[in-house]
Amino acid sequence: MSMSSTTAPSATSAVAVTLVGNPNTGKTTLFNALTGLRHRVGNFPGVTVEIKSGKADHDGHPLMITDVPGTYSLSPRSPDEMLAVDLLLGLLPDTAAPDVIVCIVDASNLERNLYLTTQVLELDTPVILALNMIDVAEHNGDHIDVDQLAEELGIPVVPIQANARRGLDDLRRRIIETAGQAAPTKRPVFADAFQQEVDRLEEWLSQRGGEKTPRYLLERAILDAGGSTEKRLVRLAGGDVTKVLTEARERLKAAGCPVPAVEIRSRYQWIVERLAGPLRRSTERKTTMSDRIDRVLMHRVWGLVAFLALMFIIFVTIYSIADAYFMGPIDEFFVFLSDGIGSFLSEGPLKSLIIDGIIAGVGSVVIFLPQIMLLFAFIALLEDCGYMARAAFLMDKLMAKCGLSGKSFVPMLSSFACAIPGVMAARTIEDRRDRLTTILVAPLMSCSARLPVYLIMIGTFIPAVTLQDYVPAFPGADLLGFFSLQGFVLFCMYMIGLVVAPLVAWVLKKTIIGGETPVFIMELPSYKVPSLWIVVDRVVDRGWAFMKRAGTIIFASTIVIWALQYYPRSSETINEYAQRRSVLETQRELPQANAERIDEQLTDLDNEEASTLQAHSFLGIMGHWIEPAVRPLGWDWRIGMAAIASFPAREVVISALGTIYSVGGDVDEESATLREELQRATWPDGRPVFTTAVAVGLMVFWALCAQCLATLAVIKRETNSWGWAIFSFVYMTGLAYVAALVVYQVGSRLG
Repeated sequence: MSMSSTTAPSATSAVAVTLVGNPNTGKTTLFNALTGLRHRVGNFPGVTVEIKSGKADHDGHPLMITDVPGTYSLSPRSPDEMLAVDLLLGLLPDTAAPDVIVCIVDASNLERNLYLTTQVLELDTPVILALNMIDVAEHNGDHIDVDQLAEELGIPVVPIQANARRGLDDLRRRIIETAGQAAPTKRPVFADAFQQEVDRLEEWLSQRGGEKTPRYLLERAILDAGGSTEKRLVRLAGGDVTKVLTEARERLKAAGCPVPAVEIRSRYQWIVERLAGPLRRSTERKTTMSDRIDRVLMHRVWGLVAFLALMFIIFVTIYSIADAYFMGPIDEFFVFLSDGIGSFLSEGPLKSLIIDGIIAGVGSVVIFLPQIMLLFAFIALLEDCGYMARAAFLMDKLMAKCGLSGKSFVPMLSSFACAIPGVMAARTIEDRRDRLTTILVAPLMSCSARLPVYLIMIGTFIPAVTLQDYVPAFPGADLLGFFSLQGFVLFCMYMIGLVVAPLVAWVLKKTIIGGETPVFIMELPSYKVPSLWIVVDRVVDRGWAFMKRAGTIIFASTIVIWALQYYPRSSETINEYAQRRSVLETQRELPQANAERIDEQLTDLDNEEASTLQAHSFLGIMGHWIEPAVRPLGWDWRIGMAAIASFPAREVVISALGTIYSVGGDVDEESATLREELQRATWPDGRPVFTTAVAVGLMVFWALCAQCLATLAVIKRETNSWGWAIFSFVYMTGLAYVAALVVYQVGSRLG
């Protein structure tokens, strides 16, 4: 693994460069500045992180630069963190080991950032220290002697300002010079007792045979009890390795070198000694602009008020502006496209496939883009300016009660607009268990797609009265006269997710996901003006990732649902309605005919035919199949069929109900005709299908169910596993079913 005997690369071979660094050190800014956004994203099985790589050059020397996610240390405790270590060690298949590792540190927080650097020094690869934010350090009164620091660390040190693109030419030149040189020899030295245990473990493994394990991973196996490195050794050498490691840790403890304290003590002692000469801090602590801003934004009262106000603005923007200025025009465009293409096609399966399958499928994918891109634009702005770390800190104490950290709040709040960007926003959470738990509970928030169901059920079956009418004798009942019952029910529907999600998160963390609430450690970076390039890059990257990966699944599912709704086609039914349509069209040609009235009858006949054909389609058959299961909820086969038809996207349920009840598929939640048909719907014995209990139970089911393949596809994308997507569907559907059952059964008995 050592590079001591390598030679400098030729001008034609690309130098492999890997960027590592703590979060908020400007690593992504540096990567974008070096590559000019010419990068691609690589995904690896079993992990949720993405590795970006891009090309650059310096004086004819090509560079292949790889950017791994920000991390505070190279102590792998999850497959995601193990990926970064394997990449740096050159252990990934079809991926070469780096020729040079560039470690980016925040010059204003040098001592803490160098902890990761000390681990990188042990990888037997040439290392360059990129001293970023040098201007911030100087503004704080800190002076760093770069040449002396390079001598103390034994590696090149290059001061840069990534956001201003200063020092980049010098960094590129040093990369070319460093590639092929010997690996650094200066590094923290652990106690002799620790080195002896590593030697003993290496000898024990060699006796077992198999592939040689890098010494760095052997050290990590001893230091990180239960970590990914130990699990890997168990897979390679069997369960006996756990006993060997446990005995080694016990001997180290007896020798006064307990793990992991021995690592922390040794590294920070070495860092303090190396910085004693090069770093001179000002004796007077300056009050920075960030300090003055934090007096308000980190205040225990005003900070929370400011945070909630900011989240409200983001929520309203995504929920309202995306719908009014983007989603509406997109929907109108696809309607226009459907009408235009449909006018050139004759009735039949081809027209239905193109209009109801392909165009509707593409539209159902594109319609989500505005919300996704707006949300990630806000997240990128907040992250790059330095506020996102403050927001996570403010909410951490509240989220910790359900086993999560403060970083889970923004994804969950974002899911009120749409669960898709909310789930995608969870990738900012470093802890794997927290990230997975957040992904699994975020869809419980009532997104905008659920609103049409709420509105039509509330408007049709909830009386337009005030709360005062229900509790006239209640003390202070006069105040309740300002609150409508319909508004209160809508409020309750949105509160269901806020109440249930923390409970589900707590159960998940106590059971299948496991793990204690992680200690929340986060450095608060200085505020700065966000980089437009970084914001644009992240927005485009997330939008393209959704279109390319989740979008294909959504499109395919839409085609499947179309086929289930369209087939089989009964020729007898089609001929019957064709004859009835012919009779009406003949009557329309008579001089005394009421053309307007006959046109209405023709429209009603078309809707009736669509309803009849759908009732006998594969989807209708499935609705009859599941009726025994949904009857305890007060549902008939038509409601069950609408639930199945809306699986690709929840908002489809209204048009599905419109088709089933013969009022047309182009209705919305404001349709008076659809509301009348729902009120008139009856069981075979004449009982009404929809009652207040059924309507409320249906809304509760929709508030908790997983009727959104788009969300499930993104869960699969973010977890790299269909298992978690299927788990989400099963647990959410089961939870929704039980809740709707309780509501209907109790509500029916209470009248």
